[in-house]
Amino acid sequence: MHIGTIYQALINKKVANQTGGVFYTRIEDTDQKREIEGGIIQIIESLKSFDVQPDEGMVNEEEWNGEYGPYKQSLRKDIYQSYAKYLIEQGKAYPSFETQEELEEMRTKQEAAKVRTGYYGIWAKSRNLSLEEMVEKIKNGTPYIVRFKSPGREDRKIKHKDIIKGNVEFPENDQDVVIIKADGLPTYHFAHVVDDHLMGTTIVTRGDEWLSSVPLHLQLFQELGFRAPRYAHTPTLLKNDNGNKRKISKRKDPEAAASYYEEIGMPSLAVKEYLLNIANSTFENWRRQNKEASINDFDFQLNKMSVSGALFDMIKLQDVSKIVISRYSAEEVYKEALNWAKKYDQELAQMLENKEYTLKVLGIERGNVKPRKDIAKWSDLKENIIYMYDDKFLENEQEYPYQVINDKEEINKILDLYIEKYYNPEDDKQAWFDKIKELAGEMGYATEVKEFKANPGMYKAHVGDVSTALRVALTGRTNTPDMYEIMNVLGKTSIIKRFEKAKQN
Repeated sequence: MHIGTIYQALINKKVANQTGGVFYTRIEDTDQKREIEGGIIQIIESLKSFDVQPDEGMVNEEEWNGEYGPYKQSLRKDIYQSYAKYLIEQGKAYPSFETQEELEEMRTKQEAAKVRTGYYGIWAKSRNLSLEEMVEKIKNGTPYIVRFKSPGREDRKIKHKDIIKGNVEFPENDQDVVIIKADGLPTYHFAHVVDDHLMGTTIVTRGDEWLSSVPLHLQLFQELGFRAPRYAHTPTLLKNDNGNKRKISKRKDPEAAASYYEEIGMPSLAVKEYLLNIANSTFENWRRQNKEASINDFDFQLNKMSVSGALFDMIKLQDVSKIVISRYSAEEVYKEALNWAKKYDQELAQMLENKEYTLKVLGIERGNVKPRKDIAKWSDLKENIIYMYDDKFLENEQEYPYQVINDKEEINKILDLYIEKYYNPEDDKQAWFDKIKELAGEMGYATEVKEFKANPGMYKAHVGDVSTALRVALTGRTNTPDMYEIMNVLGKTSIIKRFEKAKQN
């Protein structure tokens, strides 16, 4: 499943929901050579994992939900053949008897003559067979396919208004395309037209690689006597590759596979938020003004999509994901991270077994006006919290990246003095920081950074450097969330053990 399919599904669902319509999936499996075992289930499960389930469509390999089934084209063979028969009766389709070798020979001649390749005009040999000749060949068992008899001419133009692309102009279709293959199944072009008519489709959203097929599809609708739906051709997802833009590809880019996001533990909500961001230029501003709103409240507009490619940027996606996760409660983070860890990271799953303690860890700087934004995916979580678990921190060899204050004896004095004189678990945050200032002053450090900057020669360093020494001894890191909250979660016993370990290193 390609991330582009999730992109399309999200757009379909938004448009259907906003217009009181129906979003449905149809399995277009008429090309049996490309069928993958279990592919339908994979599609259904992928859509479900991103919470873009259709209102109607297949629910497993053979069953469907909805009033217009079957929603699997290989089960609709008789329907397509009926319409093909109707076109033949109307003189708008005919059997074609060329072998694959004959068609290849024809293409070679066209290329040599530097004319358009395809089955049209003087090249459409079977088109000119008499009814008697056709009947005779079929009676003799000559294999055949059914072709549409195009009334078009390439020197004439058609005008079409695409919901996204706006007004576009094409040459008319003059190709006698295949509508029923040798196996009796339809081609995509024919099946799409028949199904969209019978299923009451009003808007088709699809990738802009299909834009060139519009003249053929409109022609088929017209010749069948059907009203054509409106088309919205969405921009292709692109990637910046050393300054060049190219299509995002599952062969080259792991992020092109929809399954990649589950594997790395990125919430589907974050992926959808980002996809809406690149789909509608107005989304980013809407999100700034509606920080807590559901994406379901966003008024998505097809005509505000880019007419050119949409650039897919993993760095920007991770930034969006950090913001999304920052809005989660500790309980939500715990639940989603544990579900992911059970499948992908047993060490993390084991760490999360103590739910009560883990919720305290995950609650650090969460729910604030400016919540922490250090987690983009659940695979980031272990590295972000592992130092909070004594069995991991105390038992492992630990490096201490001290900064300005790096004299071992001086650091040990700071740690001892803090525990002996200044640590009190009952202190609120202001009292806690005031005591660190007192400690700094007692040991000859400036209690304010600005004092140190004004008179650097009077002090060893400043209170911020003292705080850094405490932080590094406590966590082994220079950059962590709020140290006051960390100390409250760890508790006195753990703090003392950590300081003792730091003194011995």
